[in-house]
Amino acid sequence: MNKFFLLVIFSFVTTTANYAQEVVLKTNILYGAVTYTPNLALEYGLGERTTINVSGGYNPWNMESTKNQGEKLAHWLIQPEFRYWTCEKFNGHFFGVHGNYARYNIGKKELPILLGEGSEKYRHEGSAYGVGITYGYVLNLSVRLALEFEIGLGYMRLDYDKYEAPKCGKLIGSESRNYYGPTKLGVTLAWAIF
Repeated sequence: MNKFFLLVIFSFVTTTANYAQEVVLKTNILYGAVTYTPNLALEYGLGERTTINVSGGYNPWNMESTKNQGEKLAHWLIQPEFRYWTCEKFNGHFFGVHGNYARYNIGKKELPILLGEGSEKYRHEGSAYGVGITYGYVLNLSVRLALEFEIGLGYMRLDYDKYEAPKCGKLIGSESRNYYGPTKLGVTLAWAIF
């Protein structure tokens, strides 16, 4: 799936090099700061009020310290989204429909909404997928630079194997959960590259 994400980014960049003000490169500052995850997004203009946004993040690191052996939030995520702008693309209010797909390996993190009460006692390794709707607003700071604020609500299905928390802990079993709630949240720095 990592190859697929790179192929999507490469396709956007190579097929849109001749279009003025049609491609925006972005990074979600909030997502990066909270989860320590490098992330990028490309948004491509389709029509006067429509765009396609593809965002992704990759966090391969363990967060463990001598105090918290086995703590980790390793994951990768891709979120394609179709956006409709109320006035003009890349400016002002927009509404969107997005999808989510992620693979994760989370250990010793308290995430009761996603993984249940007492989740910090275990390591969860699996995948998540879902859909949602988005509302956002873009504040243009200059001709090429903007801040984007967005929130998405929707559904996600989490399928995972549950392990004892220490490294190489024993497999306890496989579980699935349905989640309804926020599926996207962002304060994003955007730069129009074409």
